[in-house]
Amino acid sequence: MPSVIPTLDREQELADQGFDLIVGFDEVGRGALAGPVMVGAAAIWAADLPQLHVPDHVADSKMLTERRREAIYEDLEAWSAAWAVGQASNQEIDDWGISHALGIAALRALAQLEHHLGIGIASNQTSISSEATTTLRTPRIGAILDGPHDYITKALGTFEAPDVPINAHVVTQVKGDQHCATVASAAVIAKVTRDHLMIELAERPEYAPYGWASNKGYGAKAHRQAIVDHGLCDLHRLSWKLT
Repeated sequence: MPSVIPTLDREQELADQGFDLIVGFDEVGRGALAGPVMVGAAAIWAADLPQLHVPDHVADSKMLTERRREAIYEDLEAWSAAWAVGQASNQEIDDWGISHALGIAALRALAQLEHHLGIGIASNQTSISSEATTTLRTPRIGAILDGPHDYITKALGTFEAPDVPINAHVVTQVKGDQHCATVASAAVIAKVTRDHLMIELAERPEYAPYGWASNKGYGAKAHRQAIVDHGLCDLHRLSWKLT
C-alpha cells in the first residue's frame, strides 16, 4: 500500500486561481534503452471538483504492481474528463535530447486531449460544464507536471511543437505522482499504455531477443546482454549508453 495517498488539493489551488480545466502530466520511459518516451495527461473540469473524489487505489504508478495498474486503468480513464498519451520516438530522442522530446510528447498529449474535448473548435470556445452550470467560452487551462522542471512550456513555439489550441499554464510538483490525483492518474495511464506497446513489440521476431515483454526496454542485465549478442535494432536509443 502507498504511504502517501494522492489528493485533489493542488488541483483545487489551480481552480481557485481561475483555471477551468486542470490537467495532470507524468512521463514514463525516460530511462529506457529502447522504445519511445511517453507523457500521459489526465484532465478534470474545475467546476466538477466539489463532486469529484480521488479514484480508489490510485497512486504513483511505480508504487503499484503491474496487476494493480491494469485493474484500475479503465477506471482512471473513466474518472477523467479526458485523457491522452503523447509520445516521442527513440529517433526523436536521439535527435532532440530527452528533455525536448518529453516536452513535445507532453504537447502532443495536450493537443489530443483538447481536441477530444472540442477545444479549438468554434473559435476556441467550448462548453464548460458541471452538474450546476454550463457556459460557452474559452477555457483557461492549468497543468500540474510531475518533477521539478517545466519542459512543457520550454517546448512551446518550437519548430517541432504541435498545434495546441490553448496553451496551458504549467506548475511543477516534485513527486506529483504521489500527491496529485490527476498526475497519479496520468502516470498509470501512461505506464500501462507504454507497457502494452513494448509487450506487443516483443512478439515480433526482430525484437524478441531483447526480452521487452519483461523489461519494457529498460536496461535489465538480460537486455544489455542481448544487445551485445545480437547488436542494436531500429528502436534502440543510439545516444544512450547501451552496454
